Amino acid sequence: MVECESLVRIFRTGTRAGDGVEVQALQGLDLTVREGELTALVGASGSGKSTLLGILAGLDTPSAGTARVAGTDVGGLKRRERTAYRRRTVGTVRQQAASNLLPYLTARENVQLPMGYAAVPRRRRAARAVELLGLMGIAGAADRTPAALSGGEQQRVAIAVALANGPRLLLADEPTGELDTATSEEIFAALRTANAELGTTVLIVTHDALVADQVRRTVRIRDGRTSTEVLRHTAGPGPGSPLSGEEYTVLDRVGRLQLPREFTESLGLAHRVRLVLAHDHIELWPDRPRPPDAPATTGEGEGD
Repeated sequence: MVECESLVRIFRTGTRAGDGVEVQALQGLDLTVREGELTALVGASGSGKSTLLGILAGLDTPSAGTARVAGTDVGGLKRRERTAYRRRTVGTVRQQAASNLLPYLTARENVQLPMGYAAVPRRRRAARAVELLGLMGIAGAADRTPAALSGGEQQRVAIAVALANGPRLLLADEPTGELDTATSEEIFAALRTANAELGTTVLIVTHDALVADQVRRTVRIRDGRTSTEVLRHTAGPGPGSPLSGEEYTVLDRVGRLQLPREFTESLGLAHRVRLVLAHDHIELWPDRPRPPDAPATTGEGEGD
């Protein structure tokens, strides 16, 4: 569903040509998301995750590299094609719940509105809106305006709006950022329902550990590249069993990887390291031994 290869996005500060400096928000990022996945994308402020989401949403174009969504090269779209892509292929939910909705329309009318731009038959729109609001658990709020809804209800209506035209990919940018823990759980449940019931691929940008810990795949971005992934599986036999996860470092297409900072600081890794190829693994060593009295800050073996 999503395939990014060596994705680069450069921004220039300053208002005139030659002014300011260039800032690389994405620095050769690789990412693949399979159809039907529910994936969380996490990273510190400035790591490039929101820039990536803007490119996938068709709101921005890469400076280099490629980004494909459902087989479409997003960077190569012309204006008319980009409009059609945003109306039919992707749906987007922003962090500010109120900004996703028109304040003078009811919840049902907000959900119906984008259907007009995708040529959904008029007689089908009202029924489709009610179906989606029911799927989000807020069918009873269909005739209320956003001002009469709580923040969590507004965000669930926004998800229904994003799903109105049956997009292949749903992008959610910090959808629980303004909500309390209990309401965040409701929003995550709504996204999970969209993924499970409609088969929509969902990519969530989040700082919320509650969300990141409940998805089977979490991708971390650092300095404009994917750095690690956590893959989770059900720890027990029952459907309500908790997820157990394992973290992996991502190896990009040219063999680069980002080591966790706590590992490099613990072993004093800097500037250069020594690699040793064993029969079933690779050993990575500092270029000089660590002093014997230096404390280890992780639970890893000293020679690993």
